[in-house]
Amino acid sequence: MPLPDHCPTMAHEPALTRWKFEDFEEAYDAKFGRRKGDVKENGHAQAAKELSEDNVSQGNVVGNGNNRNSASLAVYEQYLPRENNGVNIAGVVLERSMEKPQKGLLPAFDSVEMRTLGESISRDILRGNPDVQWDSIKGLENAKRLLKEAVVMPIKYPKYFTGLLSPWKGILLFGPPGTGKTMLAKAVATECKTTFFNISASSIVSKWRGDSEKLVKVLFEVARHHAPSTIFLDEIDAIISQRGEGRSEHEASRRLKTELLIQMDGLTQTNDLVFVLAATNLPWELDAAMLRRLEKRILVPLPDLEARRSMFKELLPLQPDHELPYDFMVENTEGYSGSDIRLVCKEAAMRPLRRLMVKLEESNATQLPEEELPSVGPVTCDDVTVALKVTRPSAHLLAPRYQNFNDEYGSQAIF
Repeated sequence: MPLPDHCPTMAHEPALTRWKFEDFEEAYDAKFGRRKGDVKENGHAQAAKELSEDNVSQGNVVGNGNNRNSASLAVYEQYLPRENNGVNIAGVVLERSMEKPQKGLLPAFDSVEMRTLGESISRDILRGNPDVQWDSIKGLENAKRLLKEAVVMPIKYPKYFTGLLSPWKGILLFGPPGTGKTMLAKAVATECKTTFFNISASSIVSKWRGDSEKLVKVLFEVARHHAPSTIFLDEIDAIISQRGEGRSEHEASRRLKTELLIQMDGLTQTNDLVFVLAATNLPWELDAAMLRRLEKRILVPLPDLEARRSMFKELLPLQPDHELPYDFMVENTEGYSGSDIRLVCKEAAMRPLRRLMVKLEESNATQLPEEELPSVGPVTCDDVTVALKVTRPSAHLLAPRYQNFNDEYGSQAIF
């Protein structure tokens, strides 16, 4: 169509042309300095690489349709075998790593609700190493021997623990408060290097109807996913006390106990290395069905004479020119728990600091720099005597009852 005469500007402009691909390629190379020979040699490979990177970064399906972003893959899908070790894109085979992907935090749940519950359970996984060695626990040789036999050895030497010698799946630690039950559990986590679930009543009790038993089920599924693993149920008497006592037991509590018993019974029928380690101060309040599933019942007693001596020597070490009456301290702490002995040592070490505080207050030395402040004096025999008078045992009255329960239900280490 001829241009109108009243448009002189458009009449002088050059006509629009359609670029060919070769023209565009030459202009691109001239602008960015890429040689034409390199383009012809590496064009297909570069295009394939860019296509692969773009698709993988966006989580799209490329190649054979199985390479999706790992964040959107279920855990079991990442472990599916591949027939070929590469993906064919534009005639170029891209190498695929043969290494297995890291195991995800959660297994492949069927619903979003179960995955949400699994995320809440995963917060109770103990991160890092508790760094509690067996030697740092004074005394309790019988309890340590039984724990090593029930938990540590099956993980170290699984060849021998098969068939009738399959490892125990439930272990109960019972005894007076402050005797080291939690420390024993941390020592197991340190020694075995397993995934350690530190579970309390607040971890598996929910206000929503039906969520408590679902949390119990999810807990054991996550533990099997991370096997070998250890589930530590602290104060288990608050979770599964005896059923049917009176008419005050709520239906939700009964359903929670039933689900826990079902999951515990399922552990004995599988080969997964999942151990349930429970601790309580009131073993006689546990349900009889739970006692059956906790196959090893280990008494953690009050420290004996040698254990108390070792505790005093570690907490109140010898000081130059000041000897401490260790024999006197050991004889006068019969019936004290490990926590009580620590309080005695803390009170004895606090008395020299109190004397120093009085002197500093009288001299008004609050303006002195930190490096000029005087040091705390040593602990004397009088400090130990006063500390023993003001610190009394807290768990000695129930010691005979624990012994009677151990004689009836407990496990003994006899060689």
